[in-house]
Amino acid sequence: MWMFAASKENIRSRGVKRIVPLVGASAREAFTSSSSPQSSEIMTMRHIPANSLYVSTPTWWLESRFHFSFAEYYNPANSEFGVLRVLNDDLVKPKAGFGTHSHRDMEIFTYVVQGNLTHKDSIGTSETLGRGAVQYMSAGSGIRHSEMNSSDELLRFLQIWIKPNTRGLKPNYGSRIFNKDDRHNKIQHVLTDFNKIEGEKDSGQGVIPIHQDCNMYVSEADPGVAQDFVLSKNRQAYLVCIEGKLSVSDLVNLDTRDAVEIRAKTSEDMLLQLKADKDVGAHFLLIEMALG
Repeated sequence: MWMFAASKENIRSRGVKRIVPLVGASAREAFTSSSSPQSSEIMTMRHIPANSLYVSTPTWWLESRFHFSFAEYYNPANSEFGVLRVLNDDLVKPKAGFGTHSHRDMEIFTYVVQGNLTHKDSIGTSETLGRGAVQYMSAGSGIRHSEMNSSDELLRFLQIWIKPNTRGLKPNYGSRIFNKDDRHNKIQHVLTDFNKIEGEKDSGQGVIPIHQDCNMYVSEADPGVAQDFVLSKNRQAYLVCIEGKLSVSDLVNLDTRDAVEIRAKTSEDMLLQLKADKDVGAHFLLIEMALG
């Protein structure tokens, strides 16, 4: 068997940085809730259809969908959402992947959707993770790693970069192997600010601690199952429908790979109803953070 690997730096160098025209209302639709005449405060939702995402195919083995500016895709009006800097939906063909490359000063998370992801890094970690597992790194002062699809099946994963609240941290790597029961018809809390749990040191189980006021949740819901999520005042969320279809408070309907930006009011909490499609269900990921 053979394997092809390329560094992310080499892949990026193939593209030419360019400004992609801003998508119009027909592609990224904005929704607002009603507000009283006495208040200008409103809750907002911005629908991001999958067909409005930038699709990158820099090499034969990789197809990526960028939610924000990344590599050859540059759009100054779509560079981040609060502390969420990168969300890439990657498809990697068998026996290929990202060769050793560097990161620094970023909290990096990979959520495996399909297949198996093999990770190796400069601090001695090597492991293979399957569906529903999460690998994470505090890149800090610098870390080198590789991400490969060593199997004979297609690999799909979401890679998420969160801006840390401190630069120059000591590099760290960890992972979680979750069971489907952990997220089946329930909203599973995957990561949070280390200040809200036992501390900065990772215990190796439970919610993952990170260096930012940010939370990540996942769920796999059966057809027709509705779940409530409270978005607190002065908070915002980025919600991705990974598989299936999802309704958000009967205001926005998400198809596979669609996303929605949600901003709560500054004066009151906001109850979201997340309802899986009656025929195909829904697998979704939600990243929650302070307004910004």
